[in-house]
Amino acid sequence: MNKFILSLLVCCVFAFAKAQDRIFTKTATIEFKGSVPSFEPIEAVNKSGTVVLDTKGNLQALVLIKGFKFPVALMQEHFNENYIESDTYPKGVLKGTLANYAAVTTGNKATYTFNGTMELHGVTKKVSFPVTLTNKNGVAIDAAFNLNPTDYDITIPSIVRKKIANEIQVNVHGDLK
Repeated sequence: MNKFILSLLVCCVFAFAKAQDRIFTKTATIEFKGSVPSFEPIEAVNKSGTVVLDTKGNLQALVLIKGFKFPVALMQEHFNENYIESDTYPKGVLKGTLANYAAVTTGNKATYTFNGTMELHGVTKKVSFPVTLTNKNGVAIDAAFNLNPTDYDITIPSIVRKKIANEIQVNVHGDLK
């Protein structure tokens, strides 16, 4: 019986230590804007992104495409059915590393370059952009970058092509714990 308790205790300690090798959130906010002047704003927000950062600077993020909410229901429907085809391509995935990563100490802020890949609409592309980490009662992660829909084989119908920007602005924020 004592061996069983000892084994259980050792497993719990290793599981706890392993969990401390990374911080994460399942409530990251990802928003994008693809508006052009003189037309209706094209923007959406998803507040259920997952972001994981480990002690070596490996960063991964996942967002379910159907989680993006638009101010206009018809835009959301067109986005999911006609452009991003979320039934076929249900998620966006980011994987890579933060160059020259060192853990940010409490009260400090640091900016790193993310180098990795983004998978969207069934296409995986290399990406690189700045990521800022701020440590105040946990680590906040912030990133902003642009993506071009044609890089991910997302076709914009000619009838609305002039109403949607060629580059989509993406902002990410999450509180990692």
